[in-house]
Amino acid sequence: MPNTLVSILETASTIAKGMSVTLKEMMSPTVTENYPDEPPKFEERYRGTHVLQRDQNGLEKCVACFLCAAACPSNCIYIEAAENTATVRISGGERYAKVYNIDYNRCIFCGYCVEACPTDAITHGHGFDQASYNTSTLIYRKEDMLAPMPPGAKAPVVAPAAGDGGH
Repeated sequence: MPNTLVSILETASTIAKGMSVTLKEMMSPTVTENYPDEPPKFEERYRGTHVLQRDQNGLEKCVACFLCAAACPSNCIYIEAAENTATVRISGGERYAKVYNIDYNRCIFCGYCVEACPTDAITHGHGFDQASYNTSTLIYRKEDMLAPMPPGAKAPVVAPAAGDGGH
């Protein structure tokens, strides 16, 4: 009989403990985000869609070194390099990325490309709403990922090719 009584009291104590946790949570304020109506709040380290950064002069930071593409385990980064000249200055280095594509069908948002970049040209932004029924829209091009021009900076100067006649 004493063992049964002890068992009943232990069970009642356990149920009371569990109910106290439940009641305490019921009385606390909710932490629901109203996503479509309000923008979501992300942590600083959130890995969203990639952003190709510019320097303070408005030049692209990417120097087409291909380290990000080499570090990518899913092989989703495609780069074509071109040379900077006196008339065409796109980045601060000798080369710039003429084509820079990321295939988000394959990207696993691991961050290896961000860590591999020696010029901090590629970073993770806070973009997250990229779902699509059409997979061809998930290939982001350089123009889609470039950061906006910093205030007071001028767009890179691209002179017309010789013999173009300005047309």
